[in-house]
Amino acid sequence: MPREIDLFGVLIPGVLPVFLISMVLQGVLDHALSHLGAYRHSWHPALARLCLFVCIFSALLITLYQ
Repeated sequence: MPREIDLFGVLIPGVLPVFLISMVLQGVLDHALSHLGAYRHSWHPALARLCLFVCIFSALLITLYQ
């Protein structure tokens, strides 16, 4: 994966597509977990959402950058 992507003369980080994909996946999982009521059992729901995003983002980065 390239370090930078040239988009009409503007250099954007190479991890930006991975970040956007992980945001979409986290949104889908967040919706499913909130519909199931899983956040009622969490001490801090916002922290649980952040941890879920970090886990998804790091898992995608590890699989792509091996």
